Amino acid sequence: MQNAQTYRAAIVGCSRIGAFIDNEVVGRPDVVLPYSHAAGYEACGRTDLVAGADLRPEVLVAFGERYGVGPEHRYTDYREMIETERPDIVSIATQPEQHAEVAIFAAEHGARALYCEKPLCASLEEADRLVAAVARHGVAFNMGTNRRWHPGYDAMKAAIAGGDLGALQTLLIYSGGGLFNTTSHYFDLVQWLNGDAAPVWVQGFLTDGDACLDGDEIVSDPTGEGVVGFANGVTAHVLRTAMPSEHQAVCQRGVLTAMNNGSELSLRRMEGEGRTRRMAVAPAPPFAPASPTLRLIEDLVQALDGGAPTRGGAGVARDNLHLILGMIESQRRGGARVDLPLAASPLRLRRRNLRPGRPRYAPAP
Repeated sequence: MQNAQTYRAAIVGCSRIGAFIDNEVVGRPDVVLPYSHAAGYEACGRTDLVAGADLRPEVLVAFGERYGVGPEHRYTDYREMIETERPDIVSIATQPEQHAEVAIFAAEHGARALYCEKPLCASLEEADRLVAAVARHGVAFNMGTNRRWHPGYDAMKAAIAGGDLGALQTLLIYSGGGLFNTTSHYFDLVQWLNGDAAPVWVQGFLTDGDACLDGDEIVSDPTGEGVVGFANGVTAHVLRTAMPSEHQAVCQRGVLTAMNNGSELSLRRMEGEGRTRRMAVAPAPPFAPASPTLRLIEDLVQALDGGAPTRGGAGVARDNLHLILGMIESQRRGGARVDLPLAASPLRLRRRNLRPGRPRYAPAP
C-alpha cells in the first residue's frame, strides 16, 4: 500500500511478553517469530515503536537498547508516557490486576487501539468498565490470546465453516495450565472456532479445590476441568492432561485435531452408511506458517485504516473472563452448573504469590 500511514505504538510493561519472550522460544518448531509485543511492532511495516513504560529502570534500559527507544522515550509512569507521546496503539503487558486501569486511561487519553495481554482483567466489574470505555471512545481492541491469529487454527476454523464435515458439535481442550495464564488462551480458541457464540453456562471443578480462594479474592492461578455450553448448542470440554496444547473439533461427519500448538493438523472423515460407517484418515487442511503476534498487530492496523472491527474485541475478551470466573464460581457452588453471564460476581484476582520484589502498578487514584 503506497503512502500508508505508520502508526505510533507504545508498551506498558516492557519485560517478558512485552519485549523479550522471543529469546526463550528461538528454535521451537511450533513458534513463528516475532512473539513479543515489541518484536511484533518492530516487524510490522506499518508500526513504529516509539516508547515504553515500566517501573523497573533496568528493564527500561534493556528494552530501550534492544529496540532503539532512547532514554527520553522511556517512562516509569505510563500515564506520563501516554500523555506525552500520544501513541496510536498502546500495548498492555503488565500483570492482569493492572490491565483495566491502564486500558481505561489509554482509551480516555487518545489511544486509538489497544493490544492487551490475557486475561482481560481481574474482575467482572473492571471488565464492564473497560468494555464501556473502549466502546465509548471507539478504540480498536485485541487481547493477546494469539491462537486466534494462528494460521493453523484458521485452517481448522475454515474447514469447520465449510460444511463438508457437518455441523460442529463438540470442542475439546486437552491441555492443562492455570485458568488465567494458560487456559484463557484455550477458552479464546474454542470461542473463535465456534464463531464467538455466546457462552451460556459452565460447570467445573478446580484441581486443588478452594485453595486459590480467600473469601472473594483469588490469590493464585488455579487449574481445573469442566464443560462449557454455548448458545448455539455446541459444548466444549476442558480437560487437564499432559498433551502440549492439543485441541479437537468434533463435527457430525468428521474430526479435526490440532497438535503441537497448532503447528500440525489431522483430519478424520466419516465414510459409509449405517453399520459400515467408519472414521477414515483424510488429507488435513493446508496452511502456511506465520507469526500470530504480527497478524494480531496487522489486524489492529487494518481497523485503524478503515474502521473495520478487529478479529477479537473487548466483548469477546469479557466472555473469556466469564468462563474463567464461572469455573471458579462452579467450584464454590460444589460443582453446580453456573449460568452465564455471571451477574455482579464479587470474585477478584489479587494474587499473593508474585515473585518477591516484582513491581506492581498501584491502583488508579
